[in-house]
Amino acid sequence: MKRSIEIDAARGFMLAWMTLTHLPTVLTPYVNQPFGYVGSSEGFIFLSALFTGRIYLRLLDRSGPGAMTRKLLGRTSKLYAYHIALLLGAFMFAGYYAVGGRIQSFHNLLDFYFAAGPGRAIRDALLLGYRPPLLDIIPLYILFLLFSPLLILLSLRIGWKPILAGSFALWLAAQFGLRQVIYSFMVAHLGLRIPLNEMGAFNLWAWQLVWVSGIWIGARWARETLPAKAWARRMWIPAAIVAVAILARRYAEMGGLPLRHYQFLFDKWNLGVVRLVDLVALGTVLIRFQSAMTPFAIRPLVEMGQSSLRVFCAHFACCFVGIGMMGSATRLYGWRQIPLVVGTFLVLWSIAKLSARKELAIQEDRAATEPAAQVSITQVARSWSVRTNAKHRTGGPLYQWRREELPAVQWNHPSLFRKEPPRPIGARSQEGI
Repeated sequence: MKRSIEIDAARGFMLAWMTLTHLPTVLTPYVNQPFGYVGSSEGFIFLSALFTGRIYLRLLDRSGPGAMTRKLLGRTSKLYAYHIALLLGAFMFAGYYAVGGRIQSFHNLLDFYFAAGPGRAIRDALLLGYRPPLLDIIPLYILFLLFSPLLILLSLRIGWKPILAGSFALWLAAQFGLRQVIYSFMVAHLGLRIPLNEMGAFNLWAWQLVWVSGIWIGARWARETLPAKAWARRMWIPAAIVAVAILARRYAEMGGLPLRHYQFLFDKWNLGVVRLVDLVALGTVLIRFQSAMTPFAIRPLVEMGQSSLRVFCAHFACCFVGIGMMGSATRLYGWRQIPLVVGTFLVLWSIAKLSARKELAIQEDRAATEPAAQVSITQVARSWSVRTNAKHRTGGPLYQWRREELPAVQWNHPSLFRKEPPRPIGARSQEGI
């Protein structure tokens, strides 16, 4: 299964879109949700979950649950370390410049830090309780990654239907105040002393549906049981109609037509139902016309998408620089916007290129030190069986099979004839899940 550069480019586009939305320039109102009631946050979280489900389920099949869990927890720890670095940098930077009102924007951004004191604010932030504005999406991402190994392993035991049903039930409860109920319980019984508005704008109980759905789709992609293109061919016309209608409502709101009593259906932080429908509709249209997106898969976007974790965290540091530049104004104006935007994207692309070079060096070192891949005779037989069965179903010859499908195999190696341990009675085959 080849990696799709279009999806890498899409993830890079989400990061670029998120960066332009967060930088305090005159572009912000124009790049904030220009395609309807869906933003870069939904796209980035979904695509991250998609890759997580696909990559780590394949790792589970190849190396077992222990290797998958260690790899995912290592990625979670790396993201948490980046989060700490950003927090401490923000606190020190803001503490220096905001004292005395020299830069009012930092004081407004970190008002709980100044109200509660550095010690308590840092402690609560390290525990992912205090989530300052702008940085509040990172704890969400950390928690999703932390519980992903459990989610994937649970899916192998009970299947995806109960998990998706539970996730949908949590999202539905979040639309009716689940977050407030849990917060009140923690204040009353666990001694929580952080104001709810300082715990991040994103409603965890609603946004988990995007992550769980992305993991599920990525897992089906890894199993090659995802009929996304066939489904998109059937549904793209009604999806396009829905997307255009929602887009028209979005621009009507921007033109002065308020949502009034229907605001909760469009709410970003609680992930209102219209946003979910819009995300599915736009995704369907993009899948249907995926080939038309190929010219837009330019190298900077692809490289940023392939190094998304570092680029994602680095863009926050650039945004803090922009906040410092704007002083007490609401955003930057004039020529200073240009060096901020150009410099930010040069920094992000440079980080992506350095990450790619580092990854390439690691792979080359690994290839130079590790022996060629070894496969058992059972694995060879399985691959032969899968291919011949497929040929038989399509009426093709039974004998065609290429050795290149198992790369770097030593065909005369003794390991081809080693026996695999017997599977326990009642154990389910991974291919059948």
